[in-house]
Amino acid sequence: MEEVQIPIRRVRRSNDSLTLPAYMTEGSAGMDLAADLEADVVLAPLERTLIPTGIAVALPPGFEAQIRPRSGLALKKGITLLNSPGTIDSDYRGEVQLIAINLGKEPVVIRRGERVAQMVVQQICKAQWQEVSELPSSRRQEGGFGHTDK
Repeated sequence: MEEVQIPIRRVRRSNDSLTLPAYMTEGSAGMDLAADLEADVVLAPLERTLIPTGIAVALPPGFEAQIRPRSGLALKKGITLLNSPGTIDSDYRGEVQLIAINLGKEPVVIRRGERVAQMVVQQICKAQWQEVSELPSSRRQEGGFGHTDK
């Protein structure tokens, strides 16, 4: 498996006790991200908030980081992320923050250090458009929006 070195910086001195993003198992595709909160956040049903992670990264050109919800939080508490997956571009140097929403029926408390999302680092390619008057045909053609349900 290919590995890449990525510079990471703690945004606040007060977050030295928080663990850096980490893979929780050998086969994990995503690293868990922890909430860097000064105080607990209570997220009411259908309420959304911005959760800081306390880290900033310098991804190499040709890479992105995708921010995704944690399935356990989604199933057990109804917490997911809006704009998912969120993209951290290689030229962004600000704090990684999460747009969380409570889709559950009860308020949810998010605590400092709680693992609230995953970050997957991916290699990307740049697309170059080649404008044509006709697209090559395919078996599917323009079928969409449930066309295979017929």
